Amino acid sequence: MNVRGTEIIDQRQLDEISLQARQSLRLRKNYNFHHSDEELCHRLLNAMEPGSYIMPHRHLDINKDETLVVIRGRMGLIIFDLLGNIEKTGIFQPNGNMMMVNIPHATFHTWISLEEGSVFFEAKAGPFRPLTEDERAPWAPGESEEEAGSYLASLKKLLEPDRLTY
Repeated sequence: MNVRGTEIIDQRQLDEISLQARQSLRLRKNYNFHHSDEELCHRLLNAMEPGSYIMPHRHLDINKDETLVVIRGRMGLIIFDLLGNIEKTGIFQPNGNMMMVNIPHATFHTWISLEEGSVFFEAKAGPFRPLTEDERAPWAPGESEEEAGSYLASLKKLLEPDRLTY
């Protein structure tokens, strides 16, 4: 019988994960609590640096709601309608007005790091499956496309205080 040990996450570990994110091409680094992509519950820390771009996407599986909790730094959330129009924007931080969000399946969204050293906890159903074409926003550039940087910059402007809707 395999018994897993208790894991305590301290500031030193958050610093290490953030350093790994800064050194990563995608400016992100996961620290998984689940041990396999096939597990039914995925729980992870995700360190994300400013400049990292998550293409707007959705999860169509009815079991794939996502819960995100900011534990350090500042993150911006943008929710889109099916055509790419902005529905909601908000800033999330540990001691701010909002620190956690549950994103229902089939909801187009992106999550943007607004501060160095940002780390959030993510929980969603497994198993892991790559996004399908129907789950990627057809109106947004992919992560490796040349337009991704300018699109990310335009999204960040939507997170200015006078433009927030949450």
